[in-house]
Amino acid sequence: MQARILVVEDEPAIADTIVYALATEGFVPHWSANAQAAIEAASAPSLSGPFALAILDVGLPDQNGFDLFRRLQQVDPALPAIFLTARTSEIDRVVGLELGADDYVAKPFSPRELIARVRSVLRRIKRSQAQNVAPAAKPGAQTLFAIDDERKQIRFRGRSLDLSRYEYRLLKVLAERPGRVYSRDELMNLVWDDPAASFDRTVDAHIKQLRAKLRSVDATLDPIQTHRGLGYSLRDDH
Repeated sequence: MQARILVVEDEPAIADTIVYALATEGFVPHWSANAQAAIEAASAPSLSGPFALAILDVGLPDQNGFDLFRRLQQVDPALPAIFLTARTSEIDRVVGLELGADDYVAKPFSPRELIARVRSVLRRIKRSQAQNVAPAAKPGAQTLFAIDDERKQIRFRGRSLDLSRYEYRLLKVLAERPGRVYSRDELMNLVWDDPAASFDRTVDAHIKQLRAKLRSVDATLDPIQTHRGLGYSLRDDH
């Protein structure tokens, strides 16, 4: 089945170029000119299945691309994304990657380069899914965490957590081996599709976000343990 690509770009000329390049290479592009239209497109059922990837312009008229990405992850936590932006500062790149985006392309760009990056992201995700064969706890199990790998959801204390794709993968790795200490490098290699493209503090940033989400369910517990100079583990004494 041909991969559906969500293109969110408010400049028609740039959107036309992207859509044409994707269609020429065998993809099925869907163009949305603003964030609201993109959310509606991602939420609508389709006989062709969900979008395989989103290409998001950071500077949209109704909402910036970073906030749109957060909203899209609520619709589909597994949706990968490539950001497009006219801004090239490091802080924008850091923000995008730490949110869980898969790549970052600065304008102006060549359609050939963008297509190459799309193919690269999709290959990494397919390879990661093939390697991710570790057994998961079944929903409803009498454990602190219940992992539903088909739906890419994790329940904590019986409540479903609102997790980004990388937050889900990170917590899943820790929850499957309580007490096992993982170094930051190990977590990068196990969780991220392209560890070399991420920053040293990416794991720490995602751990911080996970802790906040776990505290929102049960403020009395801090299941993730920090081992200074070593890494992180999930406590096995609860």
